[in-house]
Amino acid sequence: MKIKIMKGKAKGWVEAPPSKSMAHRLLICAGLSHGTCTVHGIAESKDVLATIDCLESLGVKCERNGESLTVTGIDIKHAAANRILDCKESGSTLRFFVPICLISGSNTILSGSQRLMERPLGIYKNLCDERGLLFSQDITSLMIKGPLKPGSFKLAGNVSSQFISGLLFALPLLDGDSTLTITPPIESRSYINMTISALGIFGVKAEWKDQNTIFIKGNQEYRSKEAWVEGDYSNAAFFEALNVFGGDVKINNLQPDSIQGDRVYSNMFEQLSKGTPALNISDCPDLAPILFAVAAAKNGGVFSGTRRLKIKESNRSEVMTQELRKFGVSAKVYDDEVIVYPTDFKKPEEDLYGHNDHRIVMSEAILLTLTGGTIEGAEAVTKSFPDFFDKLTSLGIEVEQIEN
Repeated sequence: MKIKIMKGKAKGWVEAPPSKSMAHRLLICAGLSHGTCTVHGIAESKDVLATIDCLESLGVKCERNGESLTVTGIDIKHAAANRILDCKESGSTLRFFVPICLISGSNTILSGSQRLMERPLGIYKNLCDERGLLFSQDITSLMIKGPLKPGSFKLAGNVSSQFISGLLFALPLLDGDSTLTITPPIESRSYINMTISALGIFGVKAEWKDQNTIFIKGNQEYRSKEAWVEGDYSNAAFFEALNVFGGDVKINNLQPDSIQGDRVYSNMFEQLSKGTPALNISDCPDLAPILFAVAAAKNGGVFSGTRRLKIKESNRSEVMTQELRKFGVSAKVYDDEVIVYPTDFKKPEEDLYGHNDHRIVMSEAILLTLTGGTIEGAEAVTKSFPDFFDKLTSLGIEVEQIEN
């Protein structure tokens, strides 16, 4: 899909979408509970739908009523054998479900796109190899078989926190206590804390014993609860960026005391508006594309903690650098750093490309409100924010679909 965006300044009120990250977590906890739960604030993004599909493949019953989902959980220890879970393109879904499916001694196949299976899974492979568990992967699927046993687990802290969260869902259900030691530096700690918070809502306890160690008591049960998904700071950041560019946008549905790491966007936008700051984004990697975009249109910036951007839906450092060149912006990508240089920002003379990455498309769209222009592959927004362009239009930005 090709989208044309006209130059303009945004004005009005907009509702932040529900947090995709928290929706995954609350739905999984509900699916592991004994009884029926209701989770409110479920948006139909492709990633969240993938998690719902996987829950249903395990035998969880999910019934939709508007933005609420009634979830009847299962005893995962005795879930049916020979299951196939389609994770589509959702990295969170795949990494969260691997340890959950290892709880039983049944074969499980997790499938997904080729790009998804190219994203690192080595942490789980090593874990399975060390414990004599089956882990067999090809270009579109992964076969695993437990049972996972309690004990001491050690993971690197500078890889995706999704591996840690996946284990946090599973370990409380095992028949003994476990410890999870994370070797520093720990990146995306806020996402680990979001998982611990979600567990707590459903009566499951995991606690930090020190800065690097989490203790998880075994033989716990997820309880039936009613839960609400809070607004998403990572997607709200795109609309806040419109204010950096002279807009007047107010954002509703954000929890002021949220533990989401992406809350830092307002402070980072302020620094980018005033000068050329050095920003570490290791705890908020999802903000990278919009931060690069704001830096390009303002005063440049130096961003560290960018190593993991290469394993997202696209290689975000490289593709943002490529797209920013179309605006006349120079940027350099290093192993764990991206530099966006101050320059004369201009209207692109060719189409921008979405690289099948929702956050790239949304960042490009915000930049185009300054210049006007077109984006090829704009349908990628459906991964996390299906009504993004509708919300942009509601703020007075003219958006036209010019090609299917």
